[in-house]
Amino acid sequence: MNYDGKKFRPVQNSENGETTQETIFYYQQKGNILTSEYAGGKIKKGHLIGLVDEQGNIDMRYHQVNTDGELMTGVCSSVPEMTKEGKVRLHENWQWTSGDRSKGTSILEEL
Repeated sequence: MNYDGKKFRPVQNSENGETTQETIFYYQQKGNILTSEYAGGKIKKGHLIGLVDEQGNIDMRYHQVNTDGELMTGVCSSVPEMTKEGKVRLHENWQWTSGDRSKGTSILEEL
């Protein structure tokens, strides 16, 4: 699976997460290296970098500045699913590596 040029929006997130439906992720991929810039909702600016395996699973690290001016960091693993409409849905398990270090889950869908 190649994520290059795809855009995603969260449709579900744990309460301790900062992404909302206003957050848009712009994915770029070269080889197995994935990067993204994102912003919207509670996030002023964010970046992620990750590795994509042959099944499209993503192992990533992220950092972002929220609307409170805090720098937040975390790790995330994403598993893709193809919807019947042919779009990619990402099922994510993540953990903050800053703040309270809590864990959560989210679902992103391709726009």
